[in-house]
Amino acid sequence: MTSKTQPQRHVLIIDDDELVREQLTSLIAADGFRVSTNPGTYDVVDQAFDIDPDLILVDFRLPHTSGIDLLGQLRDRGISAPALIMTAYADTDLALEAIRFGAFDFLSKPLDPLRLKICLERAWAMRSIAEENRELRSGRPPATQLGDATGVSKAMQEVFSIARRVAGSKSTVLITGESGTGKEVIARALHDQGSRANETFVGINCSSLPEHLLESELFGHVRGAFTGATTHKEGLFVTAGQGTIFLDEVGDMPEALQAKLLRVLQEREVRPVGSTVSVPVRARIVAATNADLQTAMVKGRFRKDLFYRLNVIPIYLPPLRERAEDIGALAHLFLERHGNGDRHFSREAVEILSKKPWPGNARELENFIERILTLTDALLIGREDLEKVADPIVGIPTDENSIDELLNAAFRMDLSIQALNDRYIETVLQKVDGCKTVASQILGIHRTTLYRRPAA
Repeated sequence: MTSKTQPQRHVLIIDDDELVREQLTSLIAADGFRVSTNPGTYDVVDQAFDIDPDLILVDFRLPHTSGIDLLGQLRDRGISAPALIMTAYADTDLALEAIRFGAFDFLSKPLDPLRLKICLERAWAMRSIAEENRELRSGRPPATQLGDATGVSKAMQEVFSIARRVAGSKSTVLITGESGTGKEVIARALHDQGSRANETFVGINCSSLPEHLLESELFGHVRGAFTGATTHKEGLFVTAGQGTIFLDEVGDMPEALQAKLLRVLQEREVRPVGSTVSVPVRARIVAATNADLQTAMVKGRFRKDLFYRLNVIPIYLPPLRERAEDIGALAHLFLERHGNGDRHFSREAVEILSKKPWPGNARELENFIERILTLTDALLIGREDLEKVADPIVGIPTDENSIDELLNAAFRMDLSIQALNDRYIETVLQKVDGCKTVASQILGIHRTTLYRRPAA
């Protein structure tokens, strides 16, 4: 019986040339592979399904179909083994087409035994990694996912537990945590997991609009309420109906609007701008912020009474640096979300990702993985692929020695903390071509902080 640590690899050869099948069988079996063959008959998909091969070699031209079409049939049947397309018609465009349709690699006939061996070993390594990733995912403890949120850490298990318990309630929820930790993802999960799942979910970023526009968006207005108000407009509190309204970055809400939001929470009704008639609010309110509301209350920037009204059910999302065990699960999730299903991380790559601090949290990790998928072609993503795109800000050191050198240079130049902070922010902005959204994710601050900075 084959041991579990060294399984015998099973290859399926599909070629209508009997001599080719015999030659390939001889070459492949000599390397310890178990071989099954098929001349390309109509039952080949059923055979592949029955034996579940680890690797497939398929000729491009078959009696009843093409190798690419057959590969599509195999994939539709759920057969995910890496496939090598073989052809006597060497053509670069054909090779690219085969790979585009899911082939692992392309081999020209007559086959070079050494290249065949290398391709088989690479394909087997890919198959092994894919199986390992599936085992890791299936071996996670229960309750590791809530909607689009995922995590295996104790902290996230507690978040999921609280969220599940309150999803069906009417209580107001306040989600706190750094930018990029997934506050909106949890808010949507609260909506989708509860009795309001079939109702409307509306969200608004309270820091993204000027005060008068934010007021109109939230509460609505009547015709003639202000210049440009030519029609009646329902606010989001009414638009949400019996669903959920999500107030993101509520900590940045202007003070004048905080009093009006407090009235909505107390009276469960809203008065459109310019109106004397109140409209009942039936939506559940979920708010989120990356601000320190305790400090904001002490400094008089956030109303205490509003905080207590919002903080009925508090949910705190810890930063990614405090739950490194979640990085691997998130990396696989983002890879599946943005990839085509054929690309995987090596174990070493996951370990490298898990050791990075990710100041922009899950959002930064997702952006990084999307960048990897765009800038690299490897099916098995390893250390070298990470290193190609590892430093989104070229020239800013990442190792400890370089950072020490930078700080020593700042000391020699008598730079204050503020001056060093300003220079770093300006460097980041330059490297990302002035895009404040990207810069804020890298810096771990809200983008409104950048907009409020005086021009350099």
